Amino acid sequence: MTDGETPWETLAASDAIIFGSPTYNGTVSARLKQFMEDSTRPAWIPQTWRNKIAAGFTNSGAQHGDKLNSLVTMALFAAQHGMIWVGLDLFAGRGADEPNRIGGWLGAMAQSDDVSPELSPIASDLHTAAHLGQRVAEIASQLKATA
Repeated sequence: MTDGETPWETLAASDAIIFGSPTYNGTVSARLKQFMEDSTRPAWIPQTWRNKIAAGFTNSGAQHGDKLNSLVTMALFAAQHGMIWVGLDLFAGRGADEPNRIGGWLGAMAQSDDVSPELSPIASDLHTAAHLGQRVAEIASQLKATA
């Protein structure tokens, strides 16, 4: 999301929504939490996201950084909206150069050092996030084809 108005109509018309947030203090950012709370009237009450595909990704400065809690928060939010959560289908990587090196299943996890975005997160974390995006697109397409 960019600054300004949330595009509720665009989100309602989409086939999938991928939630993303840095992990701060073991949970999602205040900005994502505000988005979640703001969604009650335009999305939750009318159930405009019901049966829509959902997924999530997060990034923190620490290798672990309690990222799982952020993904659980996103998945619970999606479930409360009646969405269908899609996780990763990648085995845990065995090294820093392999996809899913952090070993997440619920969503994509990344770790960034305190350097410029050109240097961090590393390529394997970006590949993991891209893989999740591709998986969401494929599943959303399959679901739409059966509707």
